[in-house]
Amino acid sequence: MKLSAAEIRAAVKAAIAEDAGAGDATTLATVPASLTARAIMRARQPLVVAGTGFVEAALHVLSRKVQIEILRHDGQSAAAGQSILRMSGPARAILTAERVSLNFIQRLSGVATLTSQFVQAVKGTRARILDTRKTTPGWRRFEKYAVACGGGTNHRIGLFDMVLIKDNHLAALRNETPNAIAAAIARARKKFPKLKIEVEADTLEQVQQALDAGAEMILLDNMNLTELSQAVVMAEGRAKTEASGGVNLKTVRAIAKTGVDFISAGALTHSAPAVDIGLDFEQ
Repeated sequence: MKLSAAEIRAAVKAAIAEDAGAGDATTLATVPASLTARAIMRARQPLVVAGTGFVEAALHVLSRKVQIEILRHDGQSAAAGQSILRMSGPARAILTAERVSLNFIQRLSGVATLTSQFVQAVKGTRARILDTRKTTPGWRRFEKYAVACGGGTNHRIGLFDMVLIKDNHLAALRNETPNAIAAAIARARKKFPKLKIEVEADTLEQVQQALDAGAEMILLDNMNLTELSQAVVMAEGRAKTEASGGVNLKTVRAIAKTGVDFISAGALTHSAPAVDIGLDFEQ
């Protein structure tokens, strides 16, 4: 996942407009326009960095005169107390951009940090950690970018770039013959022949139906470890397997050891806590 400078700048400008409105009253009233300052952004806990481009954009939207040095790049780890960015220039710009900058980098680094913990938990297995569409509205590309910074793999970006036949699709087609899965895959192949097809399976019977119908990927939903292992054997060489449901840092390694190709976790984006990063002026 790559983000363009244009989309980062657009998001930052909207955030600054929301925050500053007609003007940063406190800064405009108290800080002379001619005053310059230096500031440092530091990690206050161990983390994986994501979102430095948003900090740069926020500062430069306020003033192109701000000089920025990135000390820890996106995807790199930072220890508690380690500096991430150094900046110098008009004090007003730095002060007005401070909260917007921190909101972006704290949130995105939180996603990257949690993703990295999941990735480390399955290290040594073949499983790769996938994100989901359980993202903050309007922030999907940003949060999926942060997942990639943490070592995770992006699943589909939206409803348009892959066919994923889920339980409610199958419920709507329950009267189809020979079965709902076969009917859904046949229609998807005809309508979107170039898109990869994945099917959600709740049972091993559905796994077999998806394999027989030619699905490229099977989402094994809320299966226990024994069922996951059996599904992996059934699908080997025929389709990729993705485990989903009940995935957390305590369970993810056992799930990975069943041999699944992928493990998806909505928590990467919907439950990642913002990390603690501070911005302090230097004397």
